[in-house]
Amino acid sequence: MAAKQQFSVTLPPDMAEVVEEKLRRGEYDSASELMSEGVQAQLDRDASLETWLRDVVVPGHAEYLADPSRAVPAEELLARIKARRAAGR
Repeated sequence: MAAKQQFSVTLPPDMAEVVEEKLRRGEYDSASELMSEGVQAQLDRDASLETWLRDVVVPGHAEYLADPSRAVPAEELLARIKARRAAGR
């Protein structure tokens, strides 16, 4: 089994209540298990953001730098987004 490190965590009352409720309902065996899952979710989110930045944002910026004339003004882009949202309703 991997070595573990102990931490002392202080939570605001509303967050502590969530932890206690999840333990009462049996969703987690311990606060440590819940905290571990929370940290893992944060790591997953960070990795996802890093992937998006690397695979979408950086190439898109490079494409813009290569040919700025193909850029879409922010107002037009916002109008497109609003139109897609309206069409999806």
